[in-house]
Amino acid sequence: MEDMDKIPKKPVGITDTTLRDGHQSNLATRMRTEDMIPIAEDLDQAGFHSVEVWGGATYDVCHRFLGEDPWERVRILKKRMPKTPFQMLLRGQNLVGYRHYADDLVEAFVEKCAEVGIDIFRVFDAVNDERNFETAFKVIKRCGKHIQGTICYSLTETRMGGPIYNLNYYLEKAKILEQMGADSLCIKDMAALIAPYDAYELIKGLKKTVKIPIQIHTHYTSGMGTMTYLKAIEAGVDVVDTALAPFALRSSQPAVEPLLVALQGTPWDPKLDLSKLLKIGEHLESIAPKYRDFLDTTKMSVIDTGVLKHQIPGGMISNMVSQLKQQNALHRITEVYEELPRTRKDLGYPPLVTPTSQIVGVQAVLNVLFGRYKMVSKETQDYVYGLYGKPPVPISDEIKNIVLKGYKRGKEPITCRPADILEPELEKVKEETKGLARDLYDTLIYALFPQTGAQFLKWKYGLEPIPDKIKPKTMEDVKREDEAMAKAKAEAQKK
Repeated sequence: MEDMDKIPKKPVGITDTTLRDGHQSNLATRMRTEDMIPIAEDLDQAGFHSVEVWGGATYDVCHRFLGEDPWERVRILKKRMPKTPFQMLLRGQNLVGYRHYADDLVEAFVEKCAEVGIDIFRVFDAVNDERNFETAFKVIKRCGKHIQGTICYSLTETRMGGPIYNLNYYLEKAKILEQMGADSLCIKDMAALIAPYDAYELIKGLKKTVKIPIQIHTHYTSGMGTMTYLKAIEAGVDVVDTALAPFALRSSQPAVEPLLVALQGTPWDPKLDLSKLLKIGEHLESIAPKYRDFLDTTKMSVIDTGVLKHQIPGGMISNMVSQLKQQNALHRITEVYEELPRTRKDLGYPPLVTPTSQIVGVQAVLNVLFGRYKMVSKETQDYVYGLYGKPPVPISDEIKNIVLKGYKRGKEPITCRPADILEPELEKVKEETKGLARDLYDTLIYALFPQTGAQFLKWKYGLEPIPDKIKPKTMEDVKREDEAMAKAKAEAQKK
């Protein structure tokens, strides 16, 4: 390492993910707004570059499992956190749902996000098809907010390189996003695959290629996260994503506290207030028992060393396991692991992130259980037809013909931007929600999630009672559970 004194000072920015990806990754996104409020003001004073508070699965889980209005969460937090920019994760044309939505819905949704207080929109697409950003980018820009163009990091080898996901792939994508008007660029490594020296090479290359600031997002799943951040920081990255320790590590982000001390006195020292962060951490520890049932405690290790070899994100594995259990075929999981890379190759090597991870995973399971492409999911057909965008590598005619045999839309995949073939949706859903939705925010909850959205609106306006299972667990409940467990344990020991 060159002499530290000769390196120009460049404090690295830190985005805190505790209120979104931190609990999404480790606790199934179950953190309630009531537990965010006590730490909001301290988070705002801590000096973060931004706080990620929304997007991803929060919108879905909020209304479906917590009985909370997702829009209201942002409003409540914004009142208590006026200083720090609010950030959200937006799945391009998929918004925060699981399919492509028509342009008019995308426009309305982004406008309302800006209205409730989102400042930075991290926009990604599962197949890195930049055409799926066009509408969102246009509206974010119109609203005067910050566009963070995002590239999903993926591999076909153990390290960066090979015929597809090589340095040039990322540099070319970065150039396109900058030309499209992105204000900053994010490398989004959802499966924790980016090795430290690859991060160094990639950030160095990006810094020479684009002029906009660069942020890196990784997870701790593989155990490389903090090492990767150190090398990315040395290479000149502008911002990194971390979570507060209680909601960090495992499949969440690296923890902020040790990173602060590691950077102390260096040219990259972010100079955040460690004492303040430790105080917030104490609050998180005090409410964490309410959410312990969602924490994966099936393994001793807090990292998944398997991901270093098979590269499958944790959420994708749990989906495949439940699919195999339903078929009484869990004993065939090893065959599925072997089939997965073949299916992914057939489908043009998409990055494994929602929704492509589910599409590839489900199809690999079907291929093992029933023979290759003897049964094809509707989503695989939609994907091969082009409804999710253009795969990184063209799909062979052989696979296209097998998958699209008997497909209702036809045998010839589309080549246009997927949203170009979607009819406007907004007026239709406004009509469907008359008498139930009281404003456009309500209408959008229904538009993105018709069944669970309609159910939530009935709870919200007292048309139906909220079920007990949706009501929050209190610390008194936790205490009762602990006492009952201790009693049962004592009785078992007597026997």
